[in-house]
Amino acid sequence: MNKIEYNPIGIIRTPFKETKGMPIQSAFSKAAGKVILSKEFLNAIKGLKGFSHLILIYHFHNAKKQAQIVKPFLSEQELGIFAVRAPNRPNSIGISIVRLIDIIVQKNSIELIINGVDMLDQTPLLDIKPYMKDYDSVPDAKCGWYDVREIKTAVADDRFSKV
Repeated sequence: MNKIEYNPIGIIRTPFKETKGMPIQSAFSKAAGKVILSKEFLNAIKGLKGFSHLILIYHFHNAKKQAQIVKPFLSEQELGIFAVRAPNRPNSIGISIVRLIDIIVQKNSIELIINGVDMLDQTPLLDIKPYMKDYDSVPDAKCGWYDVREIKTAVADDRFSKV
């Protein structure tokens, strides 16, 4: 396969300086944050203000080297990386659904004020997509091991941080 390269379109600012104690998914987070975009994306945010939620696609910049088998936060068993949302993936790409609170256009940047952050501070942002309730929700979805998980926690330890 050919190599694929992406350039960050912005940076995600959050209160989390390390993974330990950080929410493991945005659905478990009440933490506020912001996305900082260059002013060059002013036209790209047209129409975004009417959305309550955004899907952020980002790079896990602090992930350990990739692994095919991991023990996720919510299970005692080891599972394949494609069956979990751990950051140390073949391509360290993460997604989170966050609440859009406000859009502030500054002199040299654009700030998207968000809530529900579950990523480290200074996370490189690759893309933004609007959350569409008709497309992005599957009420009768089955979730494999997660549906019968034995651990019920909402915060991370440091198992997926860089060594």
